[in-house]
Formats: sequence, structure tokens, C-alpha cells
Amino acid sequence: MLAFTDWAIEILSRADAAARRFNPDVRVRIVREAGGGVRFELTDEADPTDRVMEHESGFTLFVPEGLEGTVDVIEPHDQLILRSPGDPERSSRATP
Repeated sequence: MLAFTDWAIEILSRADAAARRFNPDVRVRIVREAGGGVRFELTDEADPTDRVMEHESGFTLFVPEGLEGTVDVIEPHDQLILRSPGDPERSSRATP
């Protein structure tokens, strides 16, 4: 199961809306990397092993089957990350 911080929901909602203005079929996909991490990319086709996840805030993700954790954001540049299940750390946005 995936969980999302409020900041990640905001970033994913904006990315989804902006991408769909140019191509209505585009979605954010979470991709497993060889070293055990993940990356987030835009694509218009799901991988055969992806499940489609519709978030209640309106964005859609393609997620590899079995992926678990908390989607969060770190600085610099509002980088999306996936924290391991049970990791209590959460990012907070610095306010000027």
C-alpha cells in the first residue's frame, strides 16, 4: 500500500494537471531502479506489471505491483521520494 504526505499530494496533483494539458493520456509512473530506489516519470503507457492508482485528490499513478511505502518530498527542487514502510520521517516545507 502507498501512503502520501500532503506535500507529495500537492506536487503530484500539479504534475498530473500540467502534463494532461499537453497530453490527456499522460500519467506519473513510479519506476523501480536497479539499486533498490525508485524514480518518478511521465508516460502515456503503463508497464504490464503496473497497477493504476486513482488518488482521491484527482491524480493517477502507474505503480509497480507490490510497491509499498510513503511518497514524500525532499529539497532541493521538490524531489519526490519513496520512504520505506514504517519509516516515521516526514519532510516539512521550509517557509520563508
